[in-house]
Amino acid sequence: MIGIIGIAMIFVMVFGGYLAAGGKMGIILKAMPFELMMIGGAGVGAFMISNDLAGIKHTLKDLGKVFKGPKWKPDDYRDLLCLLFGLIRIARANPVEVEQHIEDPENSSVFGKYPRILADKEAVNLICDTMRSASMNYDDPHQVEEVLEKRIEANQHHALHSSHALQTLADGLPALGIVAAVLGIIKTMGSIDQPPEILGKMIGGALVGTFLGVFLAYGLVGPFAAKVKAVTEEDAHFHQLIREVLVANLHNHAAAICIEVGRQNTPSHIRPGFSELEEALKSVKQEAA
Repeated sequence: MIGIIGIAMIFVMVFGGYLAAGGKMGIILKAMPFELMMIGGAGVGAFMISNDLAGIKHTLKDLGKVFKGPKWKPDDYRDLLCLLFGLIRIARANPVEVEQHIEDPENSSVFGKYPRILADKEAVNLICDTMRSASMNYDDPHQVEEVLEKRIEANQHHALHSSHALQTLADGLPALGIVAAVLGIIKTMGSIDQPPEILGKMIGGALVGTFLGVFLAYGLVGPFAAKVKAVTEEDAHFHQLIREVLVANLHNHAAAICIEVGRQNTPSHIRPGFSELEEALKSVKQEAA
């Protein structure tokens, strides 16, 4: 919702200010379809050249983040901590029993309680792979932490592709606007014998290209890139929380301490409250009993 409000404010403030200052939309509306065809078409073409099909699909899909915001909500972080708590307790009480959960999470009664987490294949694989490694005596906390860090960084690098692609497009739009404006000036110079009032409208139409290039770059595409990056980076905290808890588990801290380590390393605006989490963990303990 806030994304839609922001877009509406941009258009209202820019064009409303122009009209309030005495500007007329006639020249802009007449020139805009042709300028948009040149600038937008060239921008889309450049975008297609610089990205493969998978990157294009990924970017188009990620545009929804501008309006939807982060995928993971505070309740999801609480559920993740409860899931990890349950798995750690089982692993310490009965290492054999936990194998059925990490080898087949789709049919696991523990994972099944949290369908949103189960639907995220990378989060599930991160949990299962790490716990499986621990059961195979690959349990050096520092080595595991390094492996998890590299894996999360690789995932993050891939996830940020959309933001980089949109920012590259935004950086090129002002130059494409200048190209459109120059073409308009060339057209005007071909009609230099026309009276001043005709030439004035033609020059004004040419300058619409420069305006659109800058407006689209800094008013829309650039902010879209920044929002996609911000949302992607915030969602990355979900996987980082998994790393913090499972590494703490390898240090043989008490299960409750492992969960608290994860909670404390979660950003404050999405961090579950201590009392809230304590109540949720009590439910996990009661169900296990």
